Amino acid sequence: MSKSLKRVVRALTDAGLDITPMEMPGSTRTAQDAADAAGCHIDQIAKSIIFQGETSGRAILFITAGGNQVDSAKASAAAGEPLGKADAALIRAQTGFAIGGVAPIGHLTSPTAFWDPCLSDFDTIFAAAGTPRHIFPIAPDILLGLSDATIAKFTA
Repeated sequence: MSKSLKRVVRALTDAGLDITPMEMPGSTRTAQDAADAAGCHIDQIAKSIIFQGETSGRAILFITAGGNQVDSAKASAAAGEPLGKADAALIRAQTGFAIGGVAPIGHLTSPTAFWDPCLSDFDTIFAAAGTPRHIFPIAPDILLGLSDATIAKFTA
């Protein structure tokens, strides 16, 4: 088991949850790939999108429904600072995850996080579990609490 997957499993276990990430037969790098693998609606996929705060230099996480796109102006307003593209090195250094497997929990350094309210429309959502082939099912309200995210409207 990879270090990244172990951190996600530990975060779930530490929260008292009995959730085992599922290894998919193919890649779950994109929201559509993950939805196809899980057999769910694309908006049930909780995408973890990382931007870099241009003032703080920190990774800022936007957890959004798979079919939605983050609007950079709305995201900057929610974050309270201009946002720029986060490169792979920043994402790996601050979250511990590689692009394509960024989980909403289990980060090396907990990022400031924002939550797309569309995710709360479902009973179960699926999120990356630290690798490009692992996802886990979870109730939206539980993931919202675990991620310590703030509900905000930041999608186009």
